[in-house]
Amino acid sequence: MEDPQNSTVEVHVRKVLGAAISGERDLLAVEEPLEIRIGYHFKGRALAKTISITMRTPGSDAELAAGFLLGEGIVRQPSDILAIRQLGASASNEIQVDLHPSVEVDINRLDRRFYTTSSCGVCGKASLDAIDAQDPPSIPIEGLAVDAALIHKLPESARQAQPVFSQTGGLHAAALFNETGTLLNVQEDVGRHNALDKLIGHQFLAAALPLHKHLLLVSGRASFELIQKALMAGIPLVAAIGAPSSLAVELAQRSHITLLGFVRHNQFNIYSGHWRVTS
Repeated sequence: MEDPQNSTVEVHVRKVLGAAISGERDLLAVEEPLEIRIGYHFKGRALAKTISITMRTPGSDAELAAGFLLGEGIVRQPSDILAIRQLGASASNEIQVDLHPSVEVDINRLDRRFYTTSSCGVCGKASLDAIDAQDPPSIPIEGLAVDAALIHKLPESARQAQPVFSQTGGLHAAALFNETGTLLNVQEDVGRHNALDKLIGHQFLAAALPLHKHLLLVSGRASFELIQKALMAGIPLVAAIGAPSSLAVELAQRSHITLLGFVRHNQFNIYSGHWRVTS
């Protein structure tokens, strides 16, 4: 994983320990907005449009944008992207993904999606129907079996590879493992969905999808949105340090994804796809 750049900032704090107060320095995880734009073609015209504004930790912005577009069903393969470029200065908070002219963009759907994700979001059956409309890849029922003992080791393996978390304690992480438990990549961000977009975007740009033989570990809870992104990347097993939401479990069951929650302290719960976990 590349060295984090502009990911932390030093601040001065007053530290209270019992009755003693002292001046100290502390590192915080940086949080800045990222505007994601697409360049696309419509009726022979070259156009550009903002499709998302997200609060993220700077770093791996190109991967974040690519992963976001994959999760939204806008791109399906690396050749759908002609270029990813920062707008303005190199440290800009605007990024544009130029799509191949053959990529069809449903602007009306993107406008509705932008409105819901920037406010309260959609829920329930509408969310599940929206996933079906994207025609997500199928997750093979067979082909991956993982020993429970391997699952127990994932959190510590990921933690050791989180440089910014170790400095600040203020970031979420998404970690990708192969079927033998070897850590392949970790991405960190103030937003759990951004960390996963960075991780999946990295694999997407490397033409490594689908990830049918891989395991995903996410910090915090497993939300519907994270399962959606795992589905679009073809990941058959998702393990979360925290609890899953009810809609996340429903989507995992419908998609044949093995979903594990509370993966910590040498235990976990299996919410769907129990056949992939052996003892």
